[in-house]
Order: sequence, then structure tokens, then C-alpha cells
Amino acid sequence: MRPPLVYHPAYSAPLPSSHRFPMAKFRLLTEHLSRLDLLRPEQVHQPLPVPRRWLELVHGRSYHQAFARGELTVAEERRIGLPATTPLVRRSWLAVGGTVLTARLALQHGLACHLAGGTHHAFPDYGSGFCIFNDVAIAARVLLSEGLVHQLLVVDLDVHQGDGTASIFAGDPRVFTFSAHAASNFPLRKQASDLDLPLADGLEDEAYLAAIGAVLPDLIEQVQPDLVLYNAGVDPHRGDRLGRLCLSDIGLLQRDRLVLEACLGRRIPVATVIGGGYDDLTQLVERHGLVFRAASEMALLHGL
Repeated sequence: MRPPLVYHPAYSAPLPSSHRFPMAKFRLLTEHLSRLDLLRPEQVHQPLPVPRRWLELVHGRSYHQAFARGELTVAEERRIGLPATTPLVRRSWLAVGGTVLTARLALQHGLACHLAGGTHHAFPDYGSGFCIFNDVAIAARVLLSEGLVHQLLVVDLDVHQGDGTASIFAGDPRVFTFSAHAASNFPLRKQASDLDLPLADGLEDEAYLAAIGAVLPDLIEQVQPDLVLYNAGVDPHRGDRLGRLCLSDIGLLQRDRLVLEACLGRRIPVATVIGGGYDDLTQLVERHGLVFRAASEMALLHGL
């Protein structure tokens, strides 16, 4: 009755202490979940680095080789916002492998959760906004190429639009992209998801949950996916430095319960990734832990 969890110790690659990306959150999240008894060793699956042939289902070889060899231009690296160090290169390939593994485990068990992932601003030939490779898009393409699924639904509730994911699957009816995000937030130039739900700045729990609840159940019925890939970004929180919405901890937890129940109540498997969040590490890790709490509850409720 415990969902599989995917994690690798190399996820927290070292960054300069002044860097604003909270890279330590992945390691701290495992410790936090262990303290809450939401993570036990027997639940944890460790991924392998993504094979190049899987990566190239989405990303051009010239781009991923330039990144891995430290050959990106200054402008390209600035657009990503992360330095192409050897540990970060390894971490990036592992994290994509982790999302693919999470998706496979979700198909087997009904629900699986990744302690990383959600790098939805990565496009085929460039990275952006702390996103190097688009892990959810790669996982979708891998499962489709292997015939394990025929229809997928991406539910992206990070506060920023999943622009890379929307662009990658534009015109591909096998992957339906849904993004609910702060309308005025990054990226400035939005892409067209199959369904976008732009939200006004300052939206609080009740109105946010009503907006998601008014769309998601009918969307699932319409799409009838074989798997849902859920980006549970916590940057819609009122305390987030890069978000513009005003959800509370309880609001985020209710959101995650809403998404998981809408899927699992229809016997549709779900793979979750943690997405973005930018705040004091202690508070941030507690917020990222909410989707794992919701997953544990729903696994028990649905006998997974």
C-alpha cells in the first residue's frame, strides 16, 4: 500500500553557495519524507542515466552534446541559468532516467512518485529557466515508442506555463498538454498547450481549487489517457519567491489530492514529478513533501 518512489543521491549536484536554484532540496526531501515515514528503503528505486537514444526522441544531438561537453555559448548557458559542470551533467541524465522509471512504475503499480523532475521549460534544441532536458516529454515519447501507452495526459500545475512541453507536443494527438499557471508569470512568450488555464495574480485556495476542479475531471473523461504525468510544482504557494499565486500548504495538499483522486478514481495510473519551488529550503522541502503525503493517502484509499 506504499507507492514506489524514485531517487538518486546524485540529484543534489553542487552549485555555488550564492546560486538561487535550491539544489539541496532533493537530498533534504528524502530526509524529510523519511522522518514522516513516507519513504522507506524498500520503496525507493534508483534510476540509471537516460540512454542517448531516448534523449534524442526529444532533444537534438548537437544540443545535448554541447551541454555535456561544456560547449554551450555564454548566452545559451545564461538562458538555462545553471552551469554545465560535470556533476550537473550527470545529474541531468539521471533525473531524466528517473522520470522514465517513474512512468514505468506508475503503469505497473497505478501510482509512482519521482523526487525530482518537471523541467518543462526545456525545448528540443535549447534549455531555459533552470531546465536542461524535458524529462516529462522524454518519458512520454519513450512509452509511446515502446507501445506501452497510446494516449497520455500531461497535467502541469507548476506556477509557470509548461511552454517547452506544449511546444514539443504541438500537433501530436497522442499527448494532451494541460497547463494551469499564473498568466503574468514567466515565460513572457507563452506557447499553446492543448488546454491552457491562465490564472490571475493573487488567486487563493478556494478559487484555485474551483478552477482546477471545474476542468480536470471532464478533461480526463474526454482524453481517456493510459497514463497521467503530473507536475506538482509548489511555486503557486503564497510564499514562493518566483510565484504570483497565493496558495497555502493546505491548498497545495488539496490540489494534489484532487488531481490524484480524479485519476485514480477512474483507474488511470499517475506518475508525479515535483516541479518548481523557490523559498527557504526548510519550508520548500515541506511543500514538496505534500504530493508524497497525498500519494500515500491515495494509494491506501485505492488499494494500490
